[in-house]
Amino acid sequence: MNMTLRFSKWGIAVLATLALLATFILGNASSASASINYGEEVSEVAKKHVGSPYKWGGTTPKGFDASGFTQYVYKKAATKMTIPRTSAEQYKVGKAVKKKDLKQGDLVFYSTGKKWKVSFVGIYNGNGTFTGATSKGVKVVKMSDKYWKERYVGAKRVIK
Repeated sequence: MNMTLRFSKWGIAVLATLALLATFILGNASSASASINYGEEVSEVAKKHVGSPYKWGGTTPKGFDASGFTQYVYKKAATKMTIPRTSAEQYKVGKAVKKKDLKQGDLVFYSTGKKWKVSFVGIYNGNGTFTGATSKGVKVVKMSDKYWKERYVGAKRVIK
């Protein structure tokens, strides 16, 4: 006895759709969730601006100063955070972090002048580097470079 089953194209499409739906509802896909690593994302946004010029008081890609840069990046990144305008004020927010415990997106602070304890801020990238608006423009800098190592003040984590 020879049996032949015939399905219309619509019937096959409906069965395929139901099979996919069942897989998502009953399978592992229902427990999957996307999450953003905000620190990593902040670091990546910062690095996109490498090469932007330095401008005293600057807060845009046309020209940044150190704290204008960090403020801009935090606002434009997925964090959408508003942090204070100056490096000294930024140093007052967040949770203090030891150098050995730094994570991407943490703010690193330096004393680059004689007037203020904190006068420069950058965004930690990992691997001992940060991105910051230096007098030569936005650059990725090694924290172990003599200039920066001697002027390090501390770090803060403002991303929860």
